Amino acid sequence: MSGVLLHRPAWTQTIRFRLAATYSLVMFGLVSLVMVAVYLVVSQSVDAAPMNPITVAKVNEVGGEMVLREGEQFESADLASVQKAVNFKTLKILRDASAMMLGGLLVASFGVGWWLAGRVLRPIKQVTAAAREIGATDLSRRIGLDGPRDELRDLADTVDDMLGRLDRAFVAQRQMIDDASHELRNPLAIIQINLDAVLSRDDVDAAERARASVVTGRATQRMGSLIEDLLAAARRAAPAFTDTDLDLTQVATEAADGYALLLDSDGHRLVRRLEPGLGLIGDAESLRRAVDNLLSNARRVSPPGGEITIATGNRLGWAWLAIRDQGPGITPEHQERVFDRFWRGADGGHGRDRGTGLGLAIVRQVVESHGGTVALHSVPGAGATFVLWLPLRARAHGQREPRPPELNPLEPRAVLGS
Repeated sequence: MSGVLLHRPAWTQTIRFRLAATYSLVMFGLVSLVMVAVYLVVSQSVDAAPMNPITVAKVNEVGGEMVLREGEQFESADLASVQKAVNFKTLKILRDASAMMLGGLLVASFGVGWWLAGRVLRPIKQVTAAAREIGATDLSRRIGLDGPRDELRDLADTVDDMLGRLDRAFVAQRQMIDDASHELRNPLAIIQINLDAVLSRDDVDAAERARASVVTGRATQRMGSLIEDLLAAARRAAPAFTDTDLDLTQVATEAADGYALLLDSDGHRLVRRLEPGLGLIGDAESLRRAVDNLLSNARRVSPPGGEITIATGNRLGWAWLAIRDQGPGITPEHQERVFDRFWRGADGGHGRDRGTGLGLAIVRQVVESHGGTVALHSVPGAGATFVLWLPLRARAHGQREPRPPELNPLEPRAVLGS
């Protein structure tokens, strides 16, 4: 039996066939119920029975006696029996006509259902045709379904939106791979050139070997930093990531402690203005990575002897962490691009490496994954302040505004409060 079902015609396995069959059977069932109800009502309201005639023979009176006429007889019935017979015949005709009408209705309703299902499913054919033409590497096409704003139109628009997100994600992924490949190519080339220069010559002295070792180590460190940044970005984007309770001030304190000696060795002054008790829900390690990136960026752009400030606080239900440097600042046209992956502006690093171009992009990714935003306040020649705004866990700090404030919390005129 299952083999027969598997080899039935393809058109009988379509949604259109199932919709038409369902429509036909429902229509057939409803009309059948109506006709059966009518038949039962009529049959109960009339007295019907088959004809049961009486045979009557003709007689003659002969000599005062009644004598049957041989071969002369006929059938007779009373008026009530005739009426019952008429009703019985009428019910039989009604039953036979109903059966024929139901059979015709079954065929006609299936045809109507097939036509209606075809019209209803016509947009799906358009969606299917467009989806077949969309390749895995070319997601620029869209379905673009026209017509009324019904469920099928909403489905097509949803698929178009999904294709748009996938297209943007694939473009960003390809761009990131291209940029990462480009960034890794230079240090690899440097390593290869120095190794070849040292290993292929016999007259290389100790000074040249030391110089090659320093250059190779610097290139290796740069590749290591780039790989760490790529892993940090991929780790925070993982869907199975689990957040926990944390204290933003504790994160800032640990990051500041980790950079204190390094900043002091460079002649920088680290100023801390940390407010305790800023409870959040998130990932302490990724937030620590974001703060480390900001401190590393501040160290790179600040001149020797410059002051770097790290501060925390809260306002209107939002916790903030700000890091201010005394570097050259960022021009207005570059303030949006500093958060793009692999974008690097002019060298303001005072002789230090310009970085991988992923640090600030990771900062924005981490903060936005926590439901917050990162803001930049900078004036060319007057340094820059990066502010991380994150939603507080508890409402003890007051009702949280839908969006964090746009002010710079380290400005003297900024009046902060909960």
